[in-house]
Amino acid sequence: MASIARKNLFEDIPRFLVAQAGIMFAVSLVTIQTGIFSGFTRTSTNLIDASSADIWVASEAMGHLDLTLPIPVSHVVQAQQVAGVERAEALIIKNPIWRDTSGKIEPVRLIGLDPQGELFKPENITQGSVQALSEPYTVIVDETDLETFNVQQIGDGGELNSLPAKVVGFTKGNHSITANAFIFSSLESANAYLNSGISSNLYCKSQKGSEGLTCTTTYSKSSPTEASQASPPVPKPLVGTDLITYILIQANPGQDLQKLKQQLEIALPNTRAYTQAEMTAWNQNYWQERTGVGFVLGLGAVVGVIVGVVIVGQILYSSVSTHLKEFGTLKAMGASDWIIYGVIVEQALWMAVLGYLPSMALCLALGAWAATTQGILILITPMTAIAVFGLTVAMCVGSSIFAIQRVTRVDPAIVFKA
Repeated sequence: MASIARKNLFEDIPRFLVAQAGIMFAVSLVTIQTGIFSGFTRTSTNLIDASSADIWVASEAMGHLDLTLPIPVSHVVQAQQVAGVERAEALIIKNPIWRDTSGKIEPVRLIGLDPQGELFKPENITQGSVQALSEPYTVIVDETDLETFNVQQIGDGGELNSLPAKVVGFTKGNHSITANAFIFSSLESANAYLNSGISSNLYCKSQKGSEGLTCTTTYSKSSPTEASQASPPVPKPLVGTDLITYILIQANPGQDLQKLKQQLEIALPNTRAYTQAEMTAWNQNYWQERTGVGFVLGLGAVVGVIVGVVIVGQILYSSVSTHLKEFGTLKAMGASDWIIYGVIVEQALWMAVLGYLPSMALCLALGAWAATTQGILILITPMTAIAVFGLTVAMCVGSSIFAIQRVTRVDPAIVFKA
């Protein structure tokens, strides 16, 4: 019976290729949509994963990593005095404006950290070092965002708000679909950038044939060299009234983290403490449940399955209709319905396997290309691949029901009709 299934499948090659194209489309759509969602969820917590802190202290009004209220630097000193705390470090996450040497502006995600700290460091540094951020107005950017920053090598730069920014290092993989391009600096430089404001000039001119003035805002196009010649003031160390975004806590060995969280929330008014795992779950749940991202990507996957079911079902139904006399002959020879059903289901299984393998290879290649060139993570885990294969088999076997219903009504007498 296996030979019958294969002969029916490969008898009409053009029809077989159309069926495989439909399956590949469905499998690829489901895999890519699922991979984008998984990658989206994973990259939304890149900064949390890069930290070795046991506890994150944030404003009690935090919505997600980028949506929170500031807390004063004085809380870092107070946190260090709480029993059970071995180390406390400040972290700044804000969204200033980057201006490259051509004057083009881009919103960026500025992460201010302690270059000498131990609880947070950028991952996968390919050139330069974190210690280089100790120099005033220096930054580290990700290789996938070089076009965004309009830089090519270490030493290039631009401006953050109205202050110069010199690139002293590159990372790889510090990118998130949920946020602007990452840019790392020291706490002091980050504080100076955020307090500097955005420099602009208001240019007004009269238009011929119209009344009044037409005004536009233009930004200066100073190069990093020109900006450095302006000799901006050296960033000052942070004081108690300066504002930060998070406090990273390293607990003493053996410390009960839940108990330490309660102590920190009592010692630091208007704050809430999260363990590393809780902070990750909080942010991932926000993007999964409080936004429409999961629904949109899930809807795309459902559409892919529907398309696959329709195409496979149509091809199998057509194949059965073409070979009705052959199936009638089998029935006339005493073959049971289950044997005939087995032929149709086997055709469906062959279509599932032969459609799944090339489409999964295509998805893996696309994921590697997106990660390398675009910095977008399409996460296809072994579990995802297994689940998609199971879905593909279910889709194809489920589609065979239409064909089975057709062959069920076959009368063996059809063999003897002219």
